[in-house]
Formats: sequence, structure tokens, C-alpha cells
Amino acid sequence: MSGEPIPESWRPVLEPVLNTPEARRLGGWLRAEEEAGKTIYPPRGTRLRALELTPLETVKVVILGQDPYHGPGQAMGLSFSVPEGVKTPPSLSNIYKELASDCGVAPPAGGDLSGWARQGVLLLNNALTVEGGQAGSHAGRGWEAVTDACVAAVVARSEPSVFILWGSHAQAKAKRVPGLDAGRHCVIASPHPSPLSAHRGFFGSKPFSRANAFLESHGRGAIAWSLDRA
Repeated sequence: MSGEPIPESWRPVLEPVLNTPEARRLGGWLRAEEEAGKTIYPPRGTRLRALELTPLETVKVVILGQDPYHGPGQAMGLSFSVPEGVKTPPSLSNIYKELASDCGVAPPAGGDLSGWARQGVLLLNNALTVEGGQAGSHAGRGWEAVTDACVAAVVARSEPSVFILWGSHAQAKAKRVPGLDAGRHCVIASPHPSPLSAHRGFFGSKPFSRANAFLESHGRGAIAWSLDRA
């Protein structure tokens, strides 16, 4: 995992995982892939960006993605997010449509979700890297143990949080984490916002208002989902 400084608040969670043989194999494999000339997204130094922007003690909401965008310039270390100036991907466009319907928030001009992350929305992918042009190519390579540990750390905290699970992949990941089904946290599950599945129950699921209602009822403060105000 060279080149990826561990954010301080997540260090106690991740150091035991990163010291395992599996994590060392992942790091060695990533180096070999890059040395072989393969393009890996997001670039080195940004792969733990979600943890950097959202310290463990600030997490209010977890939104789980599958893996980073695999097109040039898209992946930035936050699930569903793209840098300013990059065209908004279809799934994120559908997220914005549901946000407008749910909360009356006009779709932002750009796709950078850093404003959510800074408020305590952990935008975490299951795998934190991908080969350019090859969706899902780094699944099963070892990232899952790292990101499972992050989710488990949020579940273990005394403060109740919201877990927004879009699609079967995110829902399956959440099932691997002990304690999430104990009732202390709020779990909002629906189909994925991709164009293939958004009309099967993602639209109309009201995840943003439901998340805020839960947070406010537990004294944790609502998320300003409008990125213009975040």
C-alpha cells in the first residue's frame, strides 16, 4: 500500500489489516501492474481520499459503491464522485434526479461530492482501485478486507449512523459486517441508481430525506445535500 498515507483517525482500524499477508500481496500486485504499464485509477495518493475527507469520528452516513470509475480523469477516491469539469456519469445523474425529487434540491452543475464527504458522508467503494477501461478488474484482489474493516468500524461506534445501500453488491457487502442488522443504525436499501436499474425502485426511495430524519431524531444533525451549500 505504498504511496497511500493512512489518515490518522482510521489508522487504528487499518493498520492491523494492512499488516496482513493478503494486504502485502495486494500492494505488491498493484506495483507490478503499474510497472507493467497498466493504467490504474484513481492515481496514487488519492486512493484513500474518502477516509481523508471523512474522519471516522465524523461519519454520519455511509454510501457504498462497487469500484472506481474506469475512464480517464473520472475516479477521485470517492464513490460516485467525479472531479469538477468532468461530465456527470449516468448513475450520478440519477442520484441528482432522486435528490431533486426527494428534497427539492436542484441538480448541481458538477459531480464533485467532496462537500458531502466533509459533512460526514463516507463515500466508500468496495475496491479502491480499477484498471483503466476494465470495470470490476480489481475485485477480489484484497481491497475488500480493507473496506470491510472501515464499515465495521462505523458499525462499532456508539453513535448511530445511516447506511445507504444501492444495489445488490452494496447490500451483500453490508451483510458481511457483524452488527449492522442489530437495529441501532438506519439501513436504507434500494436498487442501484444506474440507468439499468434506477426505475426498479431507486427512484422514489427518498434516501436523503430518510437519512436526515434519522440523524435529526438522534441528535446528529442533518446533511446539507445541496452541494452549493455543503
